[in-house]
Amino acid sequence: MPFSARIEGSIDRALDRATAALPPPKLAAALRHAVKPGGARIRPTILLSVASACGDDRPALSDAAGAALELIHCASLVHDDLPCFDDAATRRGKPSVHRAYGEALAVLTGDSLIVQGFDTLAEAGAIDPARAIRLTAELARYTGMPHGICAGQGWESEDQIDLATYHRAKTGALFTAATRMGAIAAGQEAEPWTELGARIGEAFQVADDLLDVLQPSAETGKPMGQDAAHDRPSAVASYGVDGAIRRLQDILSGAIASIPACPGEAMLADMVNRTAARLTPAHIATPAQ
Repeated sequence: MPFSARIEGSIDRALDRATAALPPPKLAAALRHAVKPGGARIRPTILLSVASACGDDRPALSDAAGAALELIHCASLVHDDLPCFDDAATRRGKPSVHRAYGEALAVLTGDSLIVQGFDTLAEAGAIDPARAIRLTAELARYTGMPHGICAGQGWESEDQIDLATYHRAKTGALFTAATRMGAIAAGQEAEPWTELGARIGEAFQVADDLLDVLQPSAETGKPMGQDAAHDRPSAVASYGVDGAIRRLQDILSGAIASIPACPGEAMLADMVNRTAARLTPAHIATPAQ
């Protein structure tokens, strides 16, 4: 079964559990608005790619891990769009949750999606309890403090910010979680996969910084110029456009080199190149070699 079908099926099952038994109708609708239809589902695709490269002997557990990771990501987008942060009007080409359902329901939607992510792992725990516990710990580590996406959002309130530390937490955390969780779901050690996830995450953030200044909102599905508008640190602000492009290409080349030896090594190299192509239009970056 293609990764996309596995990912969407697992996400649908998680949403069905979250909205069963007569939930508040508006909150239930807001959850689905935040998650469906999805974007590229890059993080769970990376997770399943690593799991597949490592043997993927517990595919149902891998699917649950991918869905849990994507639900956390969707929660972060809902919170990121709130008026207290970016005050974004659109997300994925449609109204952001707080614009469609109000700020209070947007806060509850993000909170509910976080809980549902961990519920999804708990539901799959019987498949392999030891691996499920490790997966839960990984997801918590890269969601919260001190190095997860909550920390990344927190850095935006500081007067002095180290760009690499900020990017590692703000965007890189869930990509690092993706590669590490993919290995764990397949019964492998997580640590050898840390660098690959970190590099993909950094590449994603640099590409996002470039798109924020170079790509129209109609193509990205979200407002343009948000980094400058909110005085946020970015690769473009630090290196300029040309320097950020060079940095992106260096990161992608390093990502290929960091792939651990495994049966699916060639497949993962292709995945990194396809991810790079999906992230950035041809005039910004070329696939890693």
